[in-house]
Amino acid sequence: MEIKDRIRMIMEREKVPPRVFAETIGVQQSTLSHILNDRNKPSLEVVMKVHQKYDYVNLEWLLYGKGEMMVSEEGTSFSSSNHDYLPSLFDENPVNPSKEPTLPENRKEMPLRNAENSPKEIVKQEIRYIEKPARKITEIRIFFDDNTYETFRPEK
Repeated sequence: MEIKDRIRMIMEREKVPPRVFAETIGVQQSTLSHILNDRNKPSLEVVMKVHQKYDYVNLEWLLYGKGEMMVSEEGTSFSSSNHDYLPSLFDENPVNPSKEPTLPENRKEMPLRNAENSPKEIVKQEIRYIEKPARKITEIRIFFDDNTYETFRPEK
């Protein structure tokens, strides 16, 4: 059984058509259609969207077909209720398996020193229009087609 068949089983259990299922998990209808018709394999993003929306689905079953389809309330599948729960890399609320408190000083991240929003500097832009003195006509030349010209000068 392939992952597309397991996705189809979830749709049958929910009694929703592919269009509604795609809308529910937040993917394009064409994306789901390509998966169900075996044109494309589902991306990890699509698988995680299915798992986030239908959190009762056992992620290991959805990805690999191992175990039971549904997860019990303790976080284990119905068939393996006597095994310890192993958190998935993709769990939203990871469990600290060592039960040791995590100390913030062991983290490499450092908080911002100035977390407050400082006011932005206001930049004022000034546009100056510099007026030039009025220009005066000093000479006018008119050229004729016989290669002659006349010059006119205004009287002062």
